[in-house]
Amino acid sequence: MKVVCSQSELNAALQLVSRAVATRPTHPVLANVLLTADAGTDRLSLTGFDLNLGIQTSLAASVETSGAITLPARLLGEIVSRLASDSPLTLTTEESGEQVQLTSLSGSYQMRGMPADDYPDLPMVESGMTLKLQASGLVQALKGTLFASSGDEAKQLLTGVHLSFTDRNLEAAATDGHRLAVLQVDDALQAAADGTEGDDAVFAVTLPARSLREVERLMAGWRSEDPISLFCDRGQVVFLAADQMVTSRTLEGTYPNYRQLIPDGFSRTLTMDRRALVGALERIAVLADQHNNVVKFSSQPESGVVLISADAQDVGSGSESLAAELSGDAIQIAFNVRYMLDGLKAMAADRVVLHCNAPTTPAVLRPVEESDGFTYLVMPVQIRS
Repeated sequence: MKVVCSQSELNAALQLVSRAVATRPTHPVLANVLLTADAGTDRLSLTGFDLNLGIQTSLAASVETSGAITLPARLLGEIVSRLASDSPLTLTTEESGEQVQLTSLSGSYQMRGMPADDYPDLPMVESGMTLKLQASGLVQALKGTLFASSGDEAKQLLTGVHLSFTDRNLEAAATDGHRLAVLQVDDALQAAADGTEGDDAVFAVTLPARSLREVERLMAGWRSEDPISLFCDRGQVVFLAADQMVTSRTLEGTYPNYRQLIPDGFSRTLTMDRRALVGALERIAVLADQHNNVVKFSSQPESGVVLISADAQDVGSGSESLAAELSGDAIQIAFNVRYMLDGLKAMAADRVVLHCNAPTTPAVLRPVEESDGFTYLVMPVQIRS
């Protein structure tokens, strides 16, 4: 194999695929990235795969001799990132195929690799479900829900985001048992799910949050108007965008029926300016973080304000007063301040409504503009009076 490519492009590609390289590999070759040079297309392809998440990308290169090899991801990444960006890099493998020479204007480096044949193949979905997604719609759905997924591996299914497609719409949902984020994106699909028109065309899948964060990262920089292809078959999902690919296993099991968690109606509403609320909560969080992250909302309908307070025992206390449109009786209800801030920052609306019934029942935060399609349910924290 002999290939010449740009340092900056190779560095960017390595940074991308290294995110799918195992930190504690079960087999030595999984600590490597696979490099494949193709003289026919003049492209260098890079692959990282930890058996659950796979990322593949390619870049334009001058390929003198085709070939493939795997190299230690961390070592290669650290060397390439430190080389001058104005110098082309040359990668050459010896006849044995296991030693690679990396040459730039400033010097040359030798690295021992492992044969490409030892590297596991990325799962390729040949049949099953195929969807065409708008990149912006997918990014919007992921930004609005990923943060609410669980980090507890014991709750395997809750460490993912549930994606369901009905007709041309996408609904994403994530919950960790304490809060639930649901975002509906209309016209996220270029064609109706399953290729059929009508509301009965339904397809749903739960994917690990870790894999979807990589999809979001990839799509956030996607400048093309072309759709992304999503293939799903036998427990594997592939997202394909131009020359970049992310593969992921699906999470098996039945995702909770989250719709039944959202109360049908509410007796109290607190409507506030979102930015003012975020500012007040961030200031109060300085104290709340000292104790148990709890902030208390006290509505005062007669004066049209909401008092937001925190009491950190033996440290101090603080309160902020916020103008609000209130309906229903006065209420005192407490929340984890971090959960509230996560939900508010996932919204773009100017004004938000906090819907609640009682201090111990689920509360729902929504943008005033109903068209936004975002619902954020938070379980209150019980306060001892």
